[in-house]
Amino acid sequence: MSVPAPTVVTVTDTLGNVAPAGAADVRLHDLAFTVVDVETTGWSPEAAGITEVGAVLLRRGKVVAEFTSLVNPGTPVPESITELTGISDQMLTVAPPVAAVLPGLLAFAEGSVLAAHNAPFDIGFLTAACAAAGVAWPRFEVLDTVRLARYLMATPGEVPDRKLSTLAGYFGTPVQPSHRALDDARATAAVLGHLLRRLADRDIGTLGELTAWLAARDAEAAAAQARLAAGRGWPRRWTRAVRALRGRLGGSAARRLGGSGA
Repeated sequence: MSVPAPTVVTVTDTLGNVAPAGAADVRLHDLAFTVVDVETTGWSPEAAGITEVGAVLLRRGKVVAEFTSLVNPGTPVPESITELTGISDQMLTVAPPVAAVLPGLLAFAEGSVLAAHNAPFDIGFLTAACAAAGVAWPRFEVLDTVRLARYLMATPGEVPDRKLSTLAGYFGTPVQPSHRALDDARATAAVLGHLLRRLADRDIGTLGELTAWLAARDAEAAAAQARLAAGRGWPRRWTRAVRALRGRLGGSAARRLGGSGA
């Protein structure tokens, strides 16, 4: 059986990217976004490697370039991961190592804002790979579509969760996620387009305004969680106090407090 060659597709964006220097004042519509996705051998960059990278470059809502490559992680792909992604050891035999792929990916994304669905996962793997390969990681602005959807799709019943497959299904994206890097990047890019339009409806027009808006939503969510935790804590403390009092009183007095005295 022949072994598929690693796939690398780059469509040149002749218009160029909008440089992120001073990007806070640039309108979101005018920013270039590179939507990235990685497939990996596991869930932690400390213990797993990258098997595939996919990226989609968006400019003014249009896909102008794509990048994808299989990556040889240097370790076997667990059977469970092959079942999930379809990526096998045989497919990766002739794939380049991540150190050979990273320079092309970083050049592709240069001057843009990075976006990913659950960005800490994808960006965590990419930055760890750069560190291991001795490649400098540029100081990208990063936008997490999970975080964005959490606050833009908060209407009860609109979506049950913020999974990429759920959002792609809800918005009817042209490409559905498949646990392959380019498909997932394409789906994320389409979801991002819908979320950016929702931001425009809220008169959030620049990256600086978006950053401030997200920080305010994070603060509100943290305060709500703190109130909820405090609300749950009082009954537990009250219950412990009653139990302690029952233990001291015993018998009939404890039963008058609503317990059995046991």
